[in-house]
Amino acid sequence: MNRKAIFYMLGLVLLLEAALMAFPLFVALGYREFPTVYAFLKTIIFCGALGGLMAFFSKTSTKFFAKEGFVIVALCWIGISLIGAIPFVLTGAIPNYVDALFETVSGFTTTGSSILTDVEALSHGLLFWRSFTHWIGGMGVLVFMLAILPKNKAYNMHLMRAESPGPQVDKLVPRVRTTAEILYGIYLAMTILLICILIMLKMPVFDAFCISFGTAGTGGFGVLNTSVGSYTAVQQVVIGFFMAAFGVNFNLYYFMLIGQWKNALRSQELHLYVGIIAVSTALITINIRFMYPGWAGALKDAFVQVSSIITTTGFSSTNFDLWPTLSRTILVLLMFCGACASSTGGGLKVSRILIGVKMVHSEVRAFIHPKSVRAIRVDGKPVSPDVRRSTSIYFIVYMIIFVFSMLVVTLDDFGLVTSFTAVAAAFNNIGPGLGVCGPIGNFSSFSILSKLVLIFDMLAGRLEIFPMLVLFAPVTWKR
Repeated sequence: MNRKAIFYMLGLVLLLEAALMAFPLFVALGYREFPTVYAFLKTIIFCGALGGLMAFFSKTSTKFFAKEGFVIVALCWIGISLIGAIPFVLTGAIPNYVDALFETVSGFTTTGSSILTDVEALSHGLLFWRSFTHWIGGMGVLVFMLAILPKNKAYNMHLMRAESPGPQVDKLVPRVRTTAEILYGIYLAMTILLICILIMLKMPVFDAFCISFGTAGTGGFGVLNTSVGSYTAVQQVVIGFFMAAFGVNFNLYYFMLIGQWKNALRSQELHLYVGIIAVSTALITINIRFMYPGWAGALKDAFVQVSSIITTTGFSSTNFDLWPTLSRTILVLLMFCGACASSTGGGLKVSRILIGVKMVHSEVRAFIHPKSVRAIRVDGKPVSPDVRRSTSIYFIVYMIIFVFSMLVVTLDDFGLVTSFTAVAAAFNNIGPGLGVCGPIGNFSSFSILSKLVLIFDMLAGRLEIFPMLVLFAPVTWKR
């Protein structure tokens, strides 16, 4: 275990976080919110000093391998969350540190679950930071660091594979740094486009930035207590469309940019993803039609909520907890489905579901024709035994953690629906669940123990479980 390499990378990430905190600092200055300014200034100084010391005294040994890559990713996400929570405590907006940590982890992991009962009571600087954490965490803070640092190390791929969501990560081009630049370039361009469209649709500029950050990172923190429900129908539809767009595998956007449209459009994962959205929207629209004066309103809310839940964004245009059982059940199933691999969305990922379905089909065929040998293929390419094995193991570990987390959360005695959907919302990085933690509720009434478990779930869900589990394996820390 190369501990110096771990401390070096953690130091660089903390320096990056200190630099990124300058944005909410300037926002607070612009709105003359001086308590918030002082809070961010103190945090920036502390974060920068700590990161600088760690990087300076550990820079002599920076080479690492897969094991260190997983540890670095896990510790960096924990570290930025621990420090990112400080401004909430210093301003008194969230005086309890565990609550502030819950809010910050929820932001960086793009979950969107909140302990706040009145979002609008926060200062503009804190609201901006709260939404900005979504954008930072959406594509991955370490991927961002790889994109801006002048490095071309082969072992940087260990960081991308440990942090990027999905069953596998491939380099778009030979250099890892160039791959990171491409991904963040597409991410930034789509975010700017959404901001411009929302401003043209007469959404307040501050709201447009914050909502765009939440949409791009598929996070779901809003600046109003009604989430996106107070915005116009057109604005909501645009947000819904972009939520779905950010849930698409970003590799496909790269193929489109270089003119390989056939490679992009033939993606079976994309076909399944779009099909799930279309079918779910249609079923919910029909099911909730009686609650609306016309089909347009039902279709709009159905599409926005389906797009919000499958991409694990968590914005709400209406209180879907009041919808019929069928519609709510579909949304709960979409919580587990998630978006595409290599997107900013969470959940199990459509690619894993696709591979899982093909594995079941292959196994059924093996029972019928025991001597037949047929490879499992996705997009015409055979799925390797390693990918099939990792997919199966992921499902098993996922269920074990989910069951354990739910048993702990049920100690709060909020009922089965609340407990189940609270864990589902945290582990799949959704945001709102049903019941107490529904679209008009929050997580403030959960116990400290439950919040700590849900914090772990949010981090494990965002980092694809294993980087977090590696921290608890004794063999990890052996030299």
